[in-house]
Amino acid sequence: MARATASHILVATEAECVALKSQIEAGADFSEVARANSLCPSGNQGGRLGEFGPGQMVPAFDQVVFSGEVGKVLGPVQTQFGYHLILITSRTA
Repeated sequence: MARATASHILVATEAECVALKSQIEAGADFSEVARANSLCPSGNQGGRLGEFGPGQMVPAFDQVVFSGEVGKVLGPVQTQFGYHLILITSRTA
């Protein structure tokens, strides 16, 4: 079964998500940005979600994690929780 390891940053607005993505693409550390801005409790761990399989996250999040490019910051991804930036750190088939 496929497995992935990912981190994310959860914010309330798409505009905030886009602004944070720009900061990271300009060289800011993903983990530090997560600690300072994420609304999710995982922000305390730099946004790390650990390892999980398909179906363990909400569908929109799952789709990105299991199809997106590993090592690239992806998003904004909208879910019922808000807007996410997602960093896939590993994925196995």
